[in-house]
Amino acid sequence: MRLNHFLFFFFFLSLQTVFAQFPYSTSSKKAIKLFEKGQKAPTELRNPQTGAPNYQEGILLLNAAIDKDPNFWEAYLLKAEFLEYQRKYADAAFCYKKALEIDPTHSIGGSTHFFLAVCQLTIGDYKDALQTINIFLRNPNANEKLQGQAYQIKACAEFSIAAIQNAKPFEPKNAGEGINTAFAEYYPTLTVDGSQLLFTRRLPSIQDGHKDEQEDFYVSSYDPKANSWTSAKPMPSNINTTWNEGAPTISGDGKTIIFVACTDPSGVNYGANRTGKGSCDLFITEKINGRWTTPSNLPGAVNTTNWETQPSLSADGQTLYFIRAVRSKEGRSNSDIYVAHLLASGKWSEAERLPNVINTASNEESVQIHPDGKTLYFASRGHIGLGGSDLFMSKQDAQGNWSKPINLGYPINTRFDENSLLVSAQGDIAFFASDRQGGYGNLDIYWFELPKELQAVQTFYFEGTAFDAVSMAKLPAHIQLTDLANGQLVFDGLADAYDGKITLPLPVNHSYAVLVNHQGYHPFSLNFDFTNLETAQSYKLDMPLNPLASTAENILNNVFFDLGKATLRPESKVELLNLSSYLKMHPKLKIEIQGHTDSQGDAAKNLVLSDARSKAVYQFLIQEGIDPARLSFKGYGSSQPIVSDTAIAQLANPADIAAAHQKNRRTSYKILP
Repeated sequence: MRLNHFLFFFFFLSLQTVFAQFPYSTSSKKAIKLFEKGQKAPTELRNPQTGAPNYQEGILLLNAAIDKDPNFWEAYLLKAEFLEYQRKYADAAFCYKKALEIDPTHSIGGSTHFFLAVCQLTIGDYKDALQTINIFLRNPNANEKLQGQAYQIKACAEFSIAAIQNAKPFEPKNAGEGINTAFAEYYPTLTVDGSQLLFTRRLPSIQDGHKDEQEDFYVSSYDPKANSWTSAKPMPSNINTTWNEGAPTISGDGKTIIFVACTDPSGVNYGANRTGKGSCDLFITEKINGRWTTPSNLPGAVNTTNWETQPSLSADGQTLYFIRAVRSKEGRSNSDIYVAHLLASGKWSEAERLPNVINTASNEESVQIHPDGKTLYFASRGHIGLGGSDLFMSKQDAQGNWSKPINLGYPINTRFDENSLLVSAQGDIAFFASDRQGGYGNLDIYWFELPKELQAVQTFYFEGTAFDAVSMAKLPAHIQLTDLANGQLVFDGLADAYDGKITLPLPVNHSYAVLVNHQGYHPFSLNFDFTNLETAQSYKLDMPLNPLASTAENILNNVFFDLGKATLRPESKVELLNLSSYLKMHPKLKIEIQGHTDSQGDAAKNLVLSDARSKAVYQFLIQEGIDPARLSFKGYGSSQPIVSDTAIAQLANPADIAAAHQKNRRTSYKILP
């Protein structure tokens, strides 16, 4: 937590009032003259180029005043104020202490103790800060305007002491020379499969003939064989310009990037061929046919004349969290976390500010929505913490409510500013930027193992590739994923036209059905299980689609029966409704529904069971309006195995044996002449 500077301004005005109403503590005219010159110096001697107050000249004059009278406590007090504006908090704390040593009773309302505690908290002297703020709170005349902030200082000091005593395991490791250089690297973002890391790199540049710096995007790929990141490559020139591109977020499939760009001094240009709505706006680029499109202003209502920055796109690409900074009438800028949703039109909705359980009166920044879609990591200066901006985690419940944020603890958080945190899909690895010693120079990207209690829901990813089973040509097929337990559709979209792929995150503890359809092809189906955490893993699936002319067997992998029975289980409905729709779209097709068993058990009973199961599917389709004349059914028992008994006998692993028998137990159909 860092107190807003308006408090210091308030104190400064109070000081000047005190000085105007009462005699100084010194009788030295020279000291008083120097003091009053020092008091005016910041405003009268402003930097002619920038207009910045000249606090340093004021401090020099106050030092001279103190030399004339070392007991001139007002000079120490004003010097402390100026030092705070220079962020020299340790020196400011010394001056506040000195003023109290000279005259412990000078601060009737306790303001000196209050601001001393602020400085002590800022430099990490938590025990001293707690002691000092308690003195302020025990003061019967304590300034009422400062009491609310005082209790927050007390809470931060108490939290910090406890956090240090209960330190989290934290062993950051540099991401390596593939990513980090002598330049600054920060704001990492990761695809859901962990294969690509996109980040910002700040580079030297020439702007209008002057040496300057500008931000570009770089991307590195993970090499599992080398267990390292490859040498990062810059994004193409239509993405990276001579202007600043910053704070990218990449979709789970790696095919959409949203980033921030800001105007030049004209307030109009955002970079080559880019226009916006004012200040800093969010821009979007998409990978189509293997190439990134020229970025455009994010369509919809997200961008305003305010400052929109630091986006975080949900892994499914449907929800966008970002930071919006709104400038007050007093000229102060306060940043909060907002959320918007992708509409059916392809535009983004009006953004909504997250509730006050997340946002505070101070700045929130550096937001990440985890691929689980329910866990939010962000930085804040307003929640109880160790000082500066700390990292926090909040989780969303089934009703959409956010939990009270949890501070990630010490030493993940320190008295310094922490932000730019990224947590992997599986939740166990976190990335961040730091200028700590031992790096390649400036800010580097590091990673560490996140403590279990700070992890999001473990999320794996599904990667499917749709293609023609005969020609192997990639297909932009229509793909649906359904939660088998509740029938809820979790994905409904098209595979990429260039490579036939979809990549999306999937939380564990669920089983999923995959249905794939494309004009001119038979449907494809499969299911997979993420309910066993010990065996769950990210799932890559080939999705070959048989052309309509093909006579190959089409397996209905998502048709389920109870063991030894022919009653269709409820989860079969998704698959069979899809088959029904397919048959209605192709009214001339005739099919034979086939039932198959494995070779285990009595062959005669298996034949009867397989026939009964094929009949159950036949009856379901008739109930859905399919003409019985187009349908037939037959049970084949174990006579047409996919994996022969001979091949099964050669398997040693019980799991492999069970999987082979499962392949043979199936319901399918073939096209009839």
